[in-house]
Amino acid sequence: MSSVKTLLSRLAVLRERISISPVLLTVLSIAFVFSVDNSTFWDISRDVFSGHLLSLAGFMGAVFCLTLAAFSLFAYPWTVKPFLISMLILAAMTSYYVDTLGIIVDRDMIQNVMVTTVAESRHLITPGYITHIIVFGVLPALIVMWVPIRPQTRIRAAVTPIVTFVVSLALAAGLLMSDLKSYASILRERKDFMSSYQPGAPLVGAIRYAKMMSRSANLVLTSTGTDARGGSAYDAPQKPMLTVVVAGETARAQNFSLNGYGVDTNPELSKLPIINFSNTQSCGTATAVSLPCMFSKYSRDDYSFEKGTSTENVLDVFGHAGLQVEWWDNNTGDKAIAARFKTRRFNDLTDPEFCATGECIDGIFLEPLKDYIASIKQDTVLVLHQIGSHGPTYYQRYPAAFERFTPACRTAEFKKCTPQEITNAYDNTIAYTDQILAQTIKMLAANEALATSLLYVSDHGESLGERGLYLHGAPYFMAPDTQTHVPMLLWMSDAFRTRFGIDESCVAEQKDKPLSHDNLFHSLLGMLDINTAERNPDLDIFASCKTNTEVAKI
Repeated sequence: MSSVKTLLSRLAVLRERISISPVLLTVLSIAFVFSVDNSTFWDISRDVFSGHLLSLAGFMGAVFCLTLAAFSLFAYPWTVKPFLISMLILAAMTSYYVDTLGIIVDRDMIQNVMVTTVAESRHLITPGYITHIIVFGVLPALIVMWVPIRPQTRIRAAVTPIVTFVVSLALAAGLLMSDLKSYASILRERKDFMSSYQPGAPLVGAIRYAKMMSRSANLVLTSTGTDARGGSAYDAPQKPMLTVVVAGETARAQNFSLNGYGVDTNPELSKLPIINFSNTQSCGTATAVSLPCMFSKYSRDDYSFEKGTSTENVLDVFGHAGLQVEWWDNNTGDKAIAARFKTRRFNDLTDPEFCATGECIDGIFLEPLKDYIASIKQDTVLVLHQIGSHGPTYYQRYPAAFERFTPACRTAEFKKCTPQEITNAYDNTIAYTDQILAQTIKMLAANEALATSLLYVSDHGESLGERGLYLHGAPYFMAPDTQTHVPMLLWMSDAFRTRFGIDESCVAEQKDKPLSHDNLFHSLLGMLDINTAERNPDLDIFASCKTNTEVAKI
């Protein structure tokens, strides 16, 4: 006890002797973040400026000065500590994921964070993450809190930050102008460079996210396809139609054995008469972007959050045409896609077989689906939104008995697993999805009273350590093919093909052609013989494969 009192007494004496100006405290804090929270940024800079030490020094000096200019706006005695503490914590939080998983904290990633669930996000709060936050965030923040601010006159306190801002900007401009042509080329060609800078990148992302949400706050919903009507497939009394659209999660095409992968991850689907579309690209690299985009009428190039929020989607068009629509969710929600329809949530149930970890695996759909299929009396579209292969806890996405590929990584901290263990765990999730899809198809096929079909497409892919990247959500401009190349497959019953006049062999001819989420809106309308001016035949993979050509000739 006496030693503790002595230490506290000495710290008190030291604190009385030490005082620091707000600007100097800001400079030291930036220097700390610059040096310890930017490992990826420095790694990229060494690659970019290899052999050009003076150019590297000039650019880094400019970045430091630009950061100081921005931070100096808060370098007043009454704001400097709260601001710097928040920046230290932020940089520690984001740098962990950037340096260990290779992710980029941009606007889309912040959007993902804002719409995720507690159950999903808790897997990313690992012991390694907490330790990192304490060492590189909390402890420096405590030092900032402890250091006294040097007393200043009101004029000096008010003027110094402004002078610092002006001088810092001037220095940054001078350093950049010293080799502007090279720097401009680097920033143009290596967009991942500044995207890895902490805390600059997440701050810019947060500002862009706030602007996006502000712009969309008062948008009015625009109707889509109000002219929709059923074609000749609906003219006479028919067997009721049930189409199940399965929105997959984090499944990448490279790990489907249907696409030539060397591990048998699709043993059940390979036995069924499906059409596997092997060359399909996603609209985005994360659910918050891809899911609403793939159901919208917009192409990836035209889509934006504001457009998706303010425009009805393909489910609304089905509703306008008189179809029954329902959404079942075992993920983070429907992102307002099914806002005008009945929805059921499955991810927070207490089923001991499928929900033992506090989240539910996709087997939770099967028993309710069996009863639902038996209840269908009218033409229906049902969307199943899977948890699929969502990481990092792949081992929690399938039953223990389904751990076919071993040893499998059984932690959210990938650094504790070998690359093969991570891949094995992920492959187990794909094999489980294979099982769920196959069982669903068999249930649909067994009901002869309905005309049934199933279309499966994943929202985005996943990185498993290639090029140092893990998980998903990379900006599309730098996203690897593993995050954008997604599986898509189709199954149709005989009754469905007959009613909707679909030439299956004709559709199968497109199985290896370049397709994307851009095709989904238009192809679903064509597949279900829904006539509307919104359908673009050029993007409808069924347009040239109809024996009943009414929908094809619009």
